[in-house]
Amino acid sequence: MKSALRFAGTVSALLCAAQVQAQAPARQSAAKPAPRLVVAISVDQFSANLFAEYRQMFRLGMKRLTQGVVFPSGYQSHAATETCPGHSTILTGSRPSRTGIIANDWIDLGAARADKVIYCAEDPTAPGSSSRNYVVSPRHLKALTLGDRMKAAAPADRVVSVAGKDRAAVMMGGHQTDQIWFWGGKSFVTLPDRTGAAPATVGRVNAQVAATIARPEKVVLPAECRSRAIAVPIGAGKSVGVPVDRKAEDFSGFRVAAGFDAATTDLAIGLIDEMKLGRGQGTDVLAIGLSATDYVGHAFGTEGGEMCAQLMGLDANVGRILDALDATGTPYVVALTADHGGHDLTERDTARAFPGAQRVDPKLNSDTIGKAIAAELGITLDGPLLSSTGPFGDWYVSRALPAALRPRVIALAQAKLQAYPQIQTVLTADDLRRMPSPQPPVEEWSLAERARASFDPERSGDLIVLLKPNVMPIPDPTKGYVATHGSPWIYDRRVPILFYRPGATGFEQPLGIETVDILPTLAALIGLDVPSEEIDGRCLDLDAGQADTCAK
Repeated sequence: MKSALRFAGTVSALLCAAQVQAQAPARQSAAKPAPRLVVAISVDQFSANLFAEYRQMFRLGMKRLTQGVVFPSGYQSHAATETCPGHSTILTGSRPSRTGIIANDWIDLGAARADKVIYCAEDPTAPGSSSRNYVVSPRHLKALTLGDRMKAAAPADRVVSVAGKDRAAVMMGGHQTDQIWFWGGKSFVTLPDRTGAAPATVGRVNAQVAATIARPEKVVLPAECRSRAIAVPIGAGKSVGVPVDRKAEDFSGFRVAAGFDAATTDLAIGLIDEMKLGRGQGTDVLAIGLSATDYVGHAFGTEGGEMCAQLMGLDANVGRILDALDATGTPYVVALTADHGGHDLTERDTARAFPGAQRVDPKLNSDTIGKAIAAELGITLDGPLLSSTGPFGDWYVSRALPAALRPRVIALAQAKLQAYPQIQTVLTADDLRRMPSPQPPVEEWSLAERARASFDPERSGDLIVLLKPNVMPIPDPTKGYVATHGSPWIYDRRVPILFYRPGATGFEQPLGIETVDILPTLAALIGLDVPSEEIDGRCLDLDAGQADTCAK
């Protein structure tokens, strides 16, 4: 509770500081008026590899964005390339080491509840909240979002966030959202502390979604995707690669169908119109989290007919968003990126000229390793010696262990894990605590620097376990997801970053930038001062000529 109170005080202080420091008058670009509406779109698991593979196939919204400013080699620079950390970087300008969002879930051995796993977008102090049945909240986010800073400077500015995942909406929207809506499993819902009537758009979209899910959906595979629809066996008589029809009342199937992102898009477009975003007293920000690409990647991998159909749908949905923005008649800017990349399933990799891909050994887990160490050292505890949420990432040593034994246990665990053939390296919290924050060029960072960008001394594990490249941390693809992300390797870190303003001259810059550069870049366009010492990103000049959109 003391930690929570300290965090609340920190956020209050940052908000006050932002209000004082962000009073600079709005500056207009020499060529164009300052945007009145800032739109940030995150496409979950949209890797730079997917962007490159499908770029020539885009015909609608994504094609239009490629006529703007294109950074094909953007980076979610940190090691923990999961949804929550990635979304926390996009509109805060800060890496997870500063946002405090080190993973989707972490372990707090001091939590005052039996469930020690903490979900990134929950309020663990709320009665009944647990990592499985959580109360959604931005409480864990230690940094300010663009919307937080805008409202501190000008309270009339409005912040709206909609997404297919609660953690996407929360991490991009921040602490001061006027409207925040996310998929709750059967409909779009908002934070539990929100009162008042919902916008009419929400009810309309929820009714449309309910009607859609109530009836079966037959797959219509786009012509350009037919050559990619090849079945890949994954065991137990199952295969992926060829899209299948959705049955009525299949809510899980809806998340990997064309209608999921379309519903989020409908919600965003409806709120643009109903709230007259960009046409109020100040400048507004709209965050949109399109989550279906991630669910498709997890369920089917990244290289089959399912992903092809999904990305053709993405192209259409982005086009609809741009059309809605054009219809407002107000100056706007769009930034599109991803929270992380992704990797195809092991079985398709091995079938297609990459025999080195493999699935993780099911024996690689904290319980097995912890028991072996406890037996070797003669340690007896009531609970587990080592705890983790998976085979990689943060591993924690029991607080019940006598202090004198902790260094020995950590050293022995590090040695055992380091000797494991599927593990690349194991870092300790002490290693990372002594390291400075890494600096560009981001593409040249060491593994330790990538891990340091994800490290929060209050939340991170005693050990950080990093698997070797192309080791899929899912041992059995027949029991759930077939593929995932979360590694420190380039296929999970590299994402496209696109900026678009109608009428502005576009260009392409192939060098590496970070998603933390998005906030200062957008802030400069609307004349919002963001102290450089409070963030990790830098402003990117979006003018193709001699003018500088970062100049003050």
